[in-house]
Amino acid sequence: MNVFKHVETKISAALEALKTDDVLPNGLNVQGVEVQEPRDPAHGDVASNAAMVLAKRAGMKPRDIATALAGQLADDEDFVTVDVAGPGFLNIRLKDSLWQDVLSNILADGDTYGDSDLGSGMSAHVEFVSANPTGPMHIGHCRGAVFGDALANVLQKAGYDVTREYYINDAGAQVDKLGQTAYLRYREALGEDISAIPEGLYPGDYMMPVGEALAASHGDMLMNETKDEYLAITRKVAIEMLMASIKEDLGALRVKHDVFFSEWSLIHGQTDQVAESIEKLKAHGLIYQGRIPKPIDHDEGEWEDREQTLFKSTDYGDDMDRALMKSDGSYTYFANDVAYHYNKLERGFDHYFNVLGADHVGYIPRLKAAVSALSDGKASFETPVTQLVKVLRDGVPVTMSKRAGTFVALRDVVDEVGADPVRFMMLMRKHDSALDFDLSKVVEQSKENPVFYVQYAHARACSVFRMIAERMLELDISEAALANADFDLLSDDGERELIKFMARYPRIAESAAREREPHRIPFYLYDLAGLFHAHYARGNDSPHLRFSQEDQPALTQARLALVQAVKLVISSGLNVLGVLAPDEMR
Repeated sequence: MNVFKHVETKISAALEALKTDDVLPNGLNVQGVEVQEPRDPAHGDVASNAAMVLAKRAGMKPRDIATALAGQLADDEDFVTVDVAGPGFLNIRLKDSLWQDVLSNILADGDTYGDSDLGSGMSAHVEFVSANPTGPMHIGHCRGAVFGDALANVLQKAGYDVTREYYINDAGAQVDKLGQTAYLRYREALGEDISAIPEGLYPGDYMMPVGEALAASHGDMLMNETKDEYLAITRKVAIEMLMASIKEDLGALRVKHDVFFSEWSLIHGQTDQVAESIEKLKAHGLIYQGRIPKPIDHDEGEWEDREQTLFKSTDYGDDMDRALMKSDGSYTYFANDVAYHYNKLERGFDHYFNVLGADHVGYIPRLKAAVSALSDGKASFETPVTQLVKVLRDGVPVTMSKRAGTFVALRDVVDEVGADPVRFMMLMRKHDSALDFDLSKVVEQSKENPVFYVQYAHARACSVFRMIAERMLELDISEAALANADFDLLSDDGERELIKFMARYPRIAESAAREREPHRIPFYLYDLAGLFHAHYARGNDSPHLRFSQEDQPALTQARLALVQAVKLVISSGLNVLGVLAPDEMR
C-alpha cells in the first residue's frame, strides 16, 4: 500500500467533485498535484500542494481552493483532520486504521512491498560495465557495475521488464594490442626472456596465465605462424580467458547480466550490421564525404587528414560531425558503436540506458546523436555517468596491485571487505558524485558504518524472534498469527513512528526508479535502522516498551508483527541493493 498515492487518489476524486459542483472550472488540468510528508510532523501525517499548483490555472486564490478541498475531504473515513495552512497548503492527519492497513500490507507482501506499476510492463534495456576485455576489472568499473545493477533492480521493482547487457569490445586496435601481449607472454611461457612489456601493451601479471594456456594448447606452433595468423589465435584465447575472469569478478560482486553482446559479431555475423546502420543514416540524408579536424581525444598516430565518410551528428546537437569510415574504407570505432545502438533499437525496447564512466562523458553527445538519428528522435535514451572512486585505507590512498598492473583491481577490494560493504557503500553517494571508499571504515562495527548498521537492524529483528520463541513457548508467532494480531495495541509513539516511516518505502522505491537514483534506498534504510535501534534501546530504560511482555501475549504478538514488518522492509531494500540481509552477525 502506498499511503501517498492512496491520499492522492482521494484528493483527485475531491477535485473532480468540486469541478462537477462548479466550484472549480470544469476543464481544469490537475496535473502536478502531489502528496508528501509535511516538513513539521506536528502539522499532520501528509500534506498536499494541490491549491498552490491549481490556483493560477483556476484563476482563484490558493487558500480558497484549499478551503473548498478541505471541506470536500472532511468526512473521509480515512482522515482525522484536514486543515488549511499558510497561503493554501493542505495538512491531513490519518486515522490509525489506515496505518494498521499499512502494517497488514507489509506482512502480506513481504519482499514485494514497495513494488509499483510505474513501468507498467514497459521494457528497459540497461547496458552497464562493458569494460574492454583487456584486463581485470578495476574499482572504477566496480562503481558502474554496482550502479547499473541497482538501477536495473529499482526499475524492475517499479514494474519495468528489464534486460541487463554487457557490450564486449572484442574488435579494434585495443584487442590487437591484447593479442600482441598474449603472444609475448606465450613466448615467455616457452622459456624465452621477453624483457619488459613494450609501452602501449598490457604489462600486468594477469596476462601470464594466458601465455601459459597458449603454450599448453599450441606448443611452439605459433612461433612459425605469420603475425595475422597468430594474432587471430592469441586474441581469441585472451578475450575468452579475460571475459571468464571478468564474469567471475562480477559474480563475486553479485552483478548479473542477461546478455553479453560481442562487438565482433556486428561485422562478422550473418550480416554486416555496421554497413546496415550506415545505410539507414544515408537514407535519412545524414551521410556525406568530407574532412573534419582531429578530435582533441584522438590518438595522433592514428589520425588521417583525408576525406572520410561522415555522419551529420551536428544536426542532433553534437559539436562536430563524426567519421564512420576512413579513407581506406575501414570502419571507425564509432561506426561499430552506431551499429550496436542500431541493433539495440531494432530489438525494440521502450527505454534505453547506457551507464558510462567519467572518462566517457565526452562521448555522450555523439551517442545521443546516433540514437536520435536512427530512431527518428523517438527513442528514450539516457546516459547516467558514474564518477571516480578513490580507494583509501585509514585515509591513505591504496596503491595499485601487481596483478592488475596499473590500478586497484575490483576483485582485490571485494576479497578484502566482501561484496556487501562494496555494494552498499558504492550506492551511499549519488552516482555522479566522486566517492572515497575507505577499506578500514567499511568493515567497522559501528553506527558510522551504514552497511553494518542496516544489516545489524535486520539481524537484531531476527534475534527478537529467537529470544521470544525461547521465552514464550506457547505463543503462536507464525506468519498467520502475526497477520491477525491486534494492532490497536501498538499505541506507543515509537511504534507509530516506525509504522509511518515504513509507509514511506513504496514512495521512496518508486522515486528511486523515476529519478534513476538507487542511492535513495540505502539512505532510507539507514534512517529506518536508526529508528528501530532507538526504539529497541528504549526498552532498556522502560521495560514496558520491550517487545517481549511475557504476561501480555497479545501485546507481544502485535509487537512481533511490527518487528517482522521492519525486518521485511529492510530485507526488501537490501535485496534491491543486491546486499544480503543476515539473520545474525558475529
